[in-house]
Amino acid sequence: MKIKHLIAAALCILLAGCTKPSQQEGTPDGASSVLDKLPETAVLRTVTVRTDKAAYAPGETVTFTCNRSQSMAVRYWHLGTLLEEALLEDPSTWTWTPPANDFKGYYVELVGKSGEGEVKTVGSVAVDVSSDWTRFPRYGFLSRFGNIAPSQIASVIDNLKNYHINGIQYYDWMYDHHHPLAGTPASPDSDWPSIIGDMCQKSTVEGYIAEAHRVGIASMFYDLCYGALEWAEKDGVDPTWYLFKDKNHSSRDYHPLSAPFRSNIYLVDPGNEGWLDYFADRVDEVYEVFDFDGFHIDQLGGRGNRYNYAGSQVNVPEGYGKFLSAMKKAQPGKKLAFNAVSRYGQANIAAAPSDFLYNEVWDTKFTDLNRVIEENHRLAPEKNMVLAAYMNYKQKGKFNTPAVLLTDAVLFAMGGSHLELGEHMLCNEYFPDNSMTMDNALEKALPAYYDFLTGYENILRDGAEPHKLNVSGAGVTLAEYGPVKGCVNYYVSQKNDQLVIHLLNFTDAAHLDWRDDDRTQKEPAQIGSFTISVRSSRTVNRVWVASPDIDGGTPKAADYKAGGSSITVTVPSLKYWTMIVIES
Repeated sequence: MKIKHLIAAALCILLAGCTKPSQQEGTPDGASSVLDKLPETAVLRTVTVRTDKAAYAPGETVTFTCNRSQSMAVRYWHLGTLLEEALLEDPSTWTWTPPANDFKGYYVELVGKSGEGEVKTVGSVAVDVSSDWTRFPRYGFLSRFGNIAPSQIASVIDNLKNYHINGIQYYDWMYDHHHPLAGTPASPDSDWPSIIGDMCQKSTVEGYIAEAHRVGIASMFYDLCYGALEWAEKDGVDPTWYLFKDKNHSSRDYHPLSAPFRSNIYLVDPGNEGWLDYFADRVDEVYEVFDFDGFHIDQLGGRGNRYNYAGSQVNVPEGYGKFLSAMKKAQPGKKLAFNAVSRYGQANIAAAPSDFLYNEVWDTKFTDLNRVIEENHRLAPEKNMVLAAYMNYKQKGKFNTPAVLLTDAVLFAMGGSHLELGEHMLCNEYFPDNSMTMDNALEKALPAYYDFLTGYENILRDGAEPHKLNVSGAGVTLAEYGPVKGCVNYYVSQKNDQLVIHLLNFTDAAHLDWRDDDRTQKEPAQIGSFTISVRSSRTVNRVWVASPDIDGGTPKAADYKAGGSSITVTVPSLKYWTMIVIES
């Protein structure tokens, strides 16, 4: 027996450096006593947890609400590290002050205990602590500004807050494109017609801005960088500022619009010095009346060769950069975003003082999303991005939940965010169109994806770089992200000592078109426990796993084996997206 014990001990010593059931580090002293005090509940129910704001300043206290009052434990996580936990006698409302560090995401997990003594996650929510919302932009929109009751304004903003939307684009809120403020700063109009003739009310715009600010959401007014309506010359727009289709300035460039639109939109040279001075004054007028936090700037994409009044060809993308620089110089304290429609002018936009990158994506394949994201990373790695990508384009009825979740999984895993949420979910470029709605499955699943984007912002969007790695699977077919239909795709990124492997489930995909115009994308079957092997000789200190499809995205310790030239990790399950983090 003694010899057997010695052999067993020797084997333990030999294996100690290469096989570990991973443990979460950072557990506070006395943590186990919290779970010891947790009362057993006959039936564990999933609970809904909310925060009082979309984002918080460093040092600010978070107030939580929950739709249950039974005693639970709360755990506070930063990435895979448990910061603290406590017993909540009544979790219907409580507070927490996160660490004072700036630009950090956190997960808050509620835990219950069943009558059989099983400890289980019953609810979760993310918290973003950031002094500047454009560091991790999560963008939404508003599209109607008529006679809206304060209670409805509060309801819309509260819903966006629950998705942690921290910035809002006010689409077509303005009067004339070349003169966005109706009236004057000294005497602003109380209401005005939008470009399509819908009435907007000053009190509604002000109400949205105030309510958004109350819950930590910034407001960005929308306008074109070069739009002028038919009567613009009466308002001071010089006829020599326009873009022309010919060298003889006989044919102005314009975007045709029929009734009920009030006018065609005529285009000026966005880099013309006279126009820049004129429009900077118009923007100042907007800020004098409305407490907007910045300017969301739009364009109409590539339009072929265009000429100025003198007959010289205009470098329009170069004008975009000049426009951004002029607006930032005029109002340095305000934020700027500029839409690179189908990537047009993105190099000039990225090099100019835009605060984050924004792309309206018209190419419909998943590979096109890759192209946009990779180009943005290359042009401005310090700027995060938002993609306006319209799901189930111009359909009616219900969004196809599998298409939305798979697209969001890909965008979020690669460091992007998705403009899709406002008073309704967005289905095309005309933002007021609410002809499509979420089904119950999407309403239930989508909040966890935005929690995931927020809670893990520091490994999704905080300097992580794409990383080439050989990954193989046992019990599942893997392929490096292409994407490849019919298997699990993996996408790898690295930040400092963290290696992040995103597993994206294309096993049952009907096609590789993210937009899913025909709403035929299929829901993937859930894959149970399997293992992946990573070819790497790095030292491993910890491995953890998280998925927006599992327990709301809360982190879980992962079993792993490390030794020689490989690391093998047990993946608990995969629905749409599971993330594995290997820390050295």
